[in-house]
Amino acid sequence: MLYTVREASEKLGIPSSTIRFYDKKGLLPFIERSPNGVRVFTESDIAHLQDLLTLKEAGFSIKEISEYAKLETEGTQSLLTRSEMLKRRCVEMESEITRLQDILEMLREQYQRCTAALEKQSDL
Repeated sequence: MLYTVREASEKLGIPSSTIRFYDKKGLLPFIERSPNGVRVFTESDIAHLQDLLTLKEAGFSIKEISEYAKLETEGTQSLLTRSEMLKRRCVEMESEITRLQDILEMLREQYQRCTAALEKQSDL
């Protein structure tokens, strides 16, 4: 089955403009066009675009996503480089998660102190 930009955007839950932006940035060189120039997406294209969107959600910049997409076209030759890029981001995300967990714990402690103080006030 083939999808238009609009249909692909609906399937992915993103604006059509995001797909057009990614295409303009050269992140979708594999996208075919119909005889009248309309972009058409296969299921495989949509899965690949979802992978790029996941990289974006993981904090990769457009430049990094572009580099990653370019490396993918090299096939197995670039596996080590891609693996290193992904590992580096995993380490960064783990560090960020730890930092956020520490902040969450501090907020919970402050919340408990506040609610204990409120309970003490209501007992008076």
